[in-house]
Amino acid sequence: MRVAFLMAPMGVEQVELEKPWQAVRAEGWEPRLVSTRPGEVRAFRHLEKGDTFPVDDVVESSTAEDFGALVLPGGVVNPDALRMDEKAVAFVRHFFGLALPVAAICHAPWTLVEADVVRGRTLTSWPSLATDIRNAGGTWVDEKVQVCHAAPGTLVTSRKPDDLPAFCSALVQEFRR
Repeated sequence: MRVAFLMAPMGVEQVELEKPWQAVRAEGWEPRLVSTRPGEVRAFRHLEKGDTFPVDDVVESSTAEDFGALVLPGGVVNPDALRMDEKAVAFVRHFFGLALPVAAICHAPWTLVEADVVRGRTLTSWPSLATDIRNAGGTWVDEKVQVCHAAPGTLVTSRKPDDLPAFCSALVQEFRR
């Protein structure tokens, strides 16, 4: 299975990219870095610059049908940039339209809010997103990981890097279905 990891050219939290990527690869699946521009993505370790990662696919020439699942790593800058990109938002929305599983951690649910796919769902995130999620019609919970089967497709969410072991375990389990 090919798994899309969608991120903006700058600002993804490095550990929130690397740990799920490793979990996907350990299952024998093919992780693909999808971005809004070709080239590289600059990761961050909180506020410090991290490593760069090569872009495999560009969102404007990719479609959800090319993949079996979607992972949205967090960081503050990354999802904020994605939610301002209409093609990235449409790409995310398309996964839900096809009922494909999606996993999002930390601030990544901002992109889900913008895609209008949280209504009627229960999810978690970095705590500062709770009001945004509620205002978008979702139910916010303070849990390490939340798996929601409401509406089409499964949604796996987590709050922060400390929750990565639970997040990776849940996304692997749900992506296997």
